[in-house]
Formats: sequence, C-alpha cells, structure tokens
Amino acid sequence: MARDAGGRGVGAASPWRRAGLVLVAALAVVAVLIGLFWALQRQLMYHPDATPVGEVADRVDGAEDVVLQTEDGLDLGAWLVPPQGGDRETAVLYLPGNGGNRAGRLETAQAIAAHGFTVLLVDYRGYGGNPGSPSEEGLAHDARAAVALLRDRGFEPARTLYVGESIGTGVASGLVVTDPPAGVLLRSPFTSFAEVVDGHAPFPARRLVRDEYPSAADLRSSDVPVTILYGDADGVVPPRLSAELATQVPNLVDEVVVPGAGHNDSLWFGEFLAEAVVALADVAVSD
Repeated sequence: MARDAGGRGVGAASPWRRAGLVLVAALAVVAVLIGLFWALQRQLMYHPDATPVGEVADRVDGAEDVVLQTEDGLDLGAWLVPPQGGDRETAVLYLPGNGGNRAGRLETAQAIAAHGFTVLLVDYRGYGGNPGSPSEEGLAHDARAAVALLRDRGFEPARTLYVGESIGTGVASGLVVTDPPAGVLLRSPFTSFAEVVDGHAPFPARRLVRDEYPSAADLRSSDVPVTILYGDADGVVPPRLSAELATQVPNLVDEVVVPGAGHNDSLWFGEFLAEAVVALADVAVSD
C-alpha cells in the first residue's frame, strides 16, 4: 500500500470517515421514508370505494337521490332516507368512516329511519362515484354542503343530529364548530387523528400528519350534547383516545363502552346504534 511522507496509508478510509458515510446513508433513507409518508399518507388514510352506487329508490321506498353542492364547486351524490312509522321531524346527518361507500351503510340508515328520523347518508368526495379526492379540508366542505341541503329541506340546527363514524367523528367535531347541531353522536372517536397515528407509527410520523382532525380541540368549547360509543377491543382507534375525548367534552350525555367490541363490528351498523341515536335525541331535541 502506498504511504505518504508521514507513513500513513493513502486511500484507506478512516473509521470516522466510514462512520460518517454510514450516518449519511441512514439519514438519506430516513429522508426518503419521510418523503414517501408525506406524499402518500392520504392514500394510506382514505380507502374510498369509488364505484357508482346507483339510485336509492331502487332499494328503499320513498328514498331520494340528492346532490350536495360544495363551496369549492363539486356536486356530490347522497341519499335521503325518509322516516318510517312516526315522524320525529328530526334529521340525522350520517358521516361515514374512511372506507367503502354509502351503499354499505344503507342498512344503518334504515335502522335509524325506522325510529322516525330522516337520514341523510352522504358519500365524501372520491367515494361512491363522486368527483374529487378526500382530505380534511375537502370533507369539511362536503359536510357543510350536507347541512345546507338539510336546511333547504326545513331541518334547522335545533332539529338536526350528527352521527360520525370513525374518521367521520373528526368531520362531525369540526362541523360542530361551524354549524352547531342539536346533538352529536360519535362512534369510535379520537382526540385527534395525529394521536391515532402515534399509536400505530413511530416518531416522527404524527408530526407529519396533514389531516389532523383535532376533535378534542373542536369540542372543548362547545355546549352541544355529545354521546360517545366505542369498543374496548378497538384495534384501529385506541380505546384510550375515545375515553380521553369523553373527559374533554363539556356536555357529555353518555359514554358507552362495549366490552370486546372492535372497530367495525356489526353492532355499530344496526339497531344498537339506532337506539343510541334515539337516546341522544330524547335529551337533545326539544319538541
């Protein structure tokens, strides 16, 4: 090996230089992973079934296909399901989670409608044949468009309830700030979506979350009556976050914890949920 005048080897990398190269390579990998998470997180977060769902009148007598017109210029399809039996003259705006489309929630809407509620079952942008791509800001536009349609149909805030499911609880909580309803039911909610990410991904993923859905912050200063439902075996939204949110809601009507229930168990999509809506309405909606 060639040596310089001081007898040192020429061309041999020192241990410090090798360590530096390893560090640079590791940082480059981390930077790439962070960039991928930043770019792809909405694909990881939202799982829309974009399949057109057809007309609801073919499925439910008296139900109606309606169009929500958003502030940013989108026309979104939704379904309006009429009350069955007695009419409570109260509307329920159902805000779904991050997967599927409204066809998969129609039985839920019918279960609620069977108790006398008019149910507006929405699909967000990018879901159920609707244009656009989902984001926190976009879903907020979609929800406000739904409220506007209900008002046009004669349902003022005092006769309207919001029901949020999973990520729809974040949408509902934000909607409480801009358009306070008579009451809101949150199924499998969280304090913020960043906290949910913190439970599933390593640091610094939560600091990179673009769609935060800060439910606790949104509800903390609201006097709207709130019911919270969740299962203690939820593997998607950590139950501790639902429990923590319940402690931060000023006007908590009820906190229902279902032993052994997971995130998407069947009881969340039928009579159990409908009866919880009835209980909230009995407290929150004045005759």
